[in-house]
Amino acid sequence: MPGKSFLIDTSLCTACRGCQVACKQWNSLPAEKTMNRGTYQNPADLSFKTYKLVRFNEVVVDGKLKWLFFPDQCRHCMEPPCEMTADDPRAIFRDSATGAVLYTTNTKQADREAIVDSCPYNIPRVSKKRTLTKCNMCIGRVKNGQLPACVKTCPTGAMNFGDREEMLKLAKRRLSKVKKTHRNARLLNPDDVRVIYLVTEDPKFYHKFAVASNSAFDITRTVALKRLVRPLTNLTARV
Repeated sequence: MPGKSFLIDTSLCTACRGCQVACKQWNSLPAEKTMNRGTYQNPADLSFKTYKLVRFNEVVVDGKLKWLFFPDQCRHCMEPPCEMTADDPRAIFRDSATGAVLYTTNTKQADREAIVDSCPYNIPRVSKKRTLTKCNMCIGRVKNGQLPACVKTCPTGAMNFGDREEMLKLAKRRLSKVKKTHRNARLLNPDDVRVIYLVTEDPKFYHKFAVASNSAFDITRTVALKRLVRPLTNLTARV
């Protein structure tokens, strides 16, 4: 399927949080009041004011202490569970050119709780205006030939963006190289999402929602199939 995709190569991420700050600046999102929680990760989680968050994890792998960084954001799923659950293109829809999953103010009238629960990555957040919000792929920038703000500001090459086929090819090349030094390296749900992560360790060390189970997307495909069959069922009923 055409459109755009990200490759987030965590093996190159230094947790500078430039992407996190750039996201806030471009989207005019206010700062959040934070506190010392014994971690460099701040704020504690995504919110309606924070669309992108670099997660910090200090873990022991094979007897060695490691810092693992995970720039968390909406995955812009190929078959978005949130879109299927809303079942209303006026509230949630996919941009035909990029594949970006976009939310509108009409999410205020949608079943927000069901939509949030449907996301296998725990991404959508409710705003003060009771609408749902999240990363929008910097759609305005992309439509004007620019990179998303997070990608533009990344100093190490951890953040990449472009045509989906090119990003998939880059992901496979990077994985082949990284596996030479990190045997557990893998790509997370590359066939199901437009934001593809390359991680060097077991996903559970990064974030409990780092990877989606196959069943999550199986359910989505079932819903999509029912939606396709519904008009035929209605037609048969009228006949």
